[in-house]
Amino acid sequence: MTDPNAIQPSELDQLPDRDPEETAEWQASLDAVAKAAGPHRAAYLMRRTLERAEGTGIALPKLLETDYVNTIPTAAEPSVPGDEAMEARITAWNRWNAAAMVTRGSKYGVGGHIATFASAAWLYETGFNHFFQGKERDGSGDQLYIQGHASPGIYARAFLDGRLNETHLDNFRQESGGNGLPSYPHPRRLPWLWEFPTVSMGLGPLSAIYQARFNRYLTNRGIKDVSNSHVWAFLGDGEMDEPESTAALALASREGLDNLTFVINCNLQRLDGPVRANFKIVQELEAQFRGAGWNVVKTLWGTAWDELFRLDTTGALVRRLREVPDAQVQTYQTRDAAYIRQDFFGKDPALVEMAKLLSDDKILECFHLSRGGHESRKVYAAYKAAVEFKGAPTVILAQTVKGFTLGEGFASKNANHQMKKLSVDEFKAMRDLLDLPIKDSDFADGVVPYGHPGADSPEVRYLQERRAALGGPAPARRVHPVAPLPAPAEKAFASFDKGSGSQNVATTMAFVRLIKDLVRDKETGKRWVPIVPDEARTFGMESLFPSLGIYSPKGQTYEPVDRDQLMYYKEAKNGQILNEGITEAGSMADFIAASTAYSTHGEAMIPFYIFYSMFGWQRTADQMWQLGDQLGRGFLIGATAGRTTLTGEGLQHADGHSPVIAATNPAALTYDPAFAYEVAAIVKDGLRRMYGEAAPGEDPNVFYYLTVYNEPLPQPAKPAVDGIDEGIVKGLYRFNTAESAGVTVAAANAPRIQLLGSGTAIHWTLEAQKLLAEEWGVAADVWSATSWTELRRDALEADAALLRGEERVPYVRQALQGAEGPVLAVSDYMRQVPDQIAQWVEQDYSSLGADGFGLSDTREAARRHFGVDAQSIVVAALAQLAKRGEVKATAVKEAREKYGL
Repeated sequence: MTDPNAIQPSELDQLPDRDPEETAEWQASLDAVAKAAGPHRAAYLMRRTLERAEGTGIALPKLLETDYVNTIPTAAEPSVPGDEAMEARITAWNRWNAAAMVTRGSKYGVGGHIATFASAAWLYETGFNHFFQGKERDGSGDQLYIQGHASPGIYARAFLDGRLNETHLDNFRQESGGNGLPSYPHPRRLPWLWEFPTVSMGLGPLSAIYQARFNRYLTNRGIKDVSNSHVWAFLGDGEMDEPESTAALALASREGLDNLTFVINCNLQRLDGPVRANFKIVQELEAQFRGAGWNVVKTLWGTAWDELFRLDTTGALVRRLREVPDAQVQTYQTRDAAYIRQDFFGKDPALVEMAKLLSDDKILECFHLSRGGHESRKVYAAYKAAVEFKGAPTVILAQTVKGFTLGEGFASKNANHQMKKLSVDEFKAMRDLLDLPIKDSDFADGVVPYGHPGADSPEVRYLQERRAALGGPAPARRVHPVAPLPAPAEKAFASFDKGSGSQNVATTMAFVRLIKDLVRDKETGKRWVPIVPDEARTFGMESLFPSLGIYSPKGQTYEPVDRDQLMYYKEAKNGQILNEGITEAGSMADFIAASTAYSTHGEAMIPFYIFYSMFGWQRTADQMWQLGDQLGRGFLIGATAGRTTLTGEGLQHADGHSPVIAATNPAALTYDPAFAYEVAAIVKDGLRRMYGEAAPGEDPNVFYYLTVYNEPLPQPAKPAVDGIDEGIVKGLYRFNTAESAGVTVAAANAPRIQLLGSGTAIHWTLEAQKLLAEEWGVAADVWSATSWTELRRDALEADAALLRGEERVPYVRQALQGAEGPVLAVSDYMRQVPDQIAQWVEQDYSSLGADGFGLSDTREAARRHFGVDAQSIVVAALAQLAKRGEVKATAVKEAREKYGL
């Protein structure tokens, strides 16, 4: 009989109950089970009922957590199609050499990490032997995101198969000599081996998702069929704390990226201690991934646990495993059988009885050694389930022991991430545990030897045969012999040379117009990848929607609200635009995948990512470093640039410093163009350098950062000046002189000054040029400084050449040679930007810039506030000339009062 005071389902649920009596019977049955068999039995029945409903397709919310057991039971595991004993010997050699390499390097103080690979060895070896596709078939293969701290194990395997030698291993973390190995996966430092940089925590998972998504994009657009490529991301459970690690989980499930597998090494430890000391990280991650729509495979326990689960007739063992916090599991790893009997089994009478049937050796085998991530059969079953699952990405939660096989001094110890070496005695114990044929006499002078069974040994032959069957070595990075892309028609660029006449055109719009022409090019148009984070309309790009389409793997399943308009919102399966929504991090991950397709897939793609300049480098500079490390190519466009140009938005939108951050990235070529023809010239040169014929000594593995503005102004015609294109690309050219500008200076021998302006600031300098001539009798020449950073880099290279005994004059000094008077540099960015070149300018040098926080106001008011408007430039110019005695000192005060400064 139901409780009359209980809240009835109809009071809690808006769904109508067409048979309340039947509902009450189900509830009464559940109450009866709970009363007769206990709440655990009732919970068990409910869980199995929900699982049954899910399996038969009944629409119910999914369970976010399952029991703390393996998803694939032992009876359902497929057999491993290989020689497990041989693979165990290979893994033993890899474990040894990884530890030996780091230990030998520790005498130089270079550090290294041993414990991570020790826990993950089987996670990698199983993949290398049975799953990871190489690049020697279709040029793409699988994409492997290796956990950064596991790199010693990857080097050890490359040593075993002959791709590295002992000299390489002895130069781990010692790269300056030329045969060194970088500490972590760094494509720029070891470009034939590493494909993806991953040690900046959280960026590997994010990039892997967008790489899998970009693979689908290439296939759906007909660029290249890479549907056989699978993306594998190896991650640490501690790494999952990073927001970027889980930022795009919903994207992966929403787009059904079943070409993606996360393998999370759940050794329960991060750098200082347990990942979830008082909780269970595996269960937390399972709920998070299931909630996001991923397929979850838990590989927690090894075969030694099978006997315990068979003895668990009451479910007490499963309940106890579910309730023990991770830090206590770590403690069991270091304690004896008596402690485990008391603390683990002693909490439940049923477990006390179970423990009586277990020997101490059995208990220690289970709690010290037997983890799912340490057994090839368990790992193989999980990987096979992952690659065969369709409709969603898969995450494998593999439980391991950090420092496994390294001895009692390492395993599960809180400090093992910082422990860099083993003693000779510990190595000998490890040798005996791994059954390796290394003699005591091989430890010459206490130096740990490397181990190798021989180039023609059964282990090496097996390893190489398995890789040959899977398409070649892995990991591996290949730059395929791709012909340079043909240059687009000159018409697209030359159309900006004549200027805009009286029409006001912002440089943001000029760039968009250029792109519209370039994407129509018959040869290269399809290779452009426009990327925008939900701001296309802000940048005037909505006209590209119907012509290029917005990429969606589902196409367009609805009628857009603006379908009757010319520029309607069009999604398409073969759409070209990646409109990512409000995610700069996701957009950058898109850009990285597209910018490296020339290597990953042998297909040169030309990405441009356009964003609010304030939300680029400030928010995602770490990814831009990742982009440079991965040797990406493409165009980053900081739109609505500058500190005073974006009226009304204020402090958080007013960018006055992105070129400063960009200048720290050696792969970023940073430009602040003032005019439309400069934008065209820079893009043209970028296409040549990155995708065409790079000049001797030029590195094509760079990316361009252009700031463009939303201030509509008439665009001038390109001056007929010799070498102007060279000046634009190198960073500086004279736009006009006082005479060519047609400004009237009364005196024939008038004082003269050189005004350098970048970006939108050149318009203030041109106005100042006129004021100086007409109101103060000063002649000013105006220069366009398209790149302060490139000028500085050229000067630094000249300084380095001088140290080598080579005479070379920096370009900025060459350009300004003979220019009369002092130099005044002006920018809409902080003064630190133009001050980059100060020490190489022979003339007296000063600068103006927008230092400090931005503010909301009109452009004119903001520029007056920062002291960069035309009148402020005039006063600063007069002050410089007054110091030189070329104008009266009173002129400075007079100008300040005249202009109200």
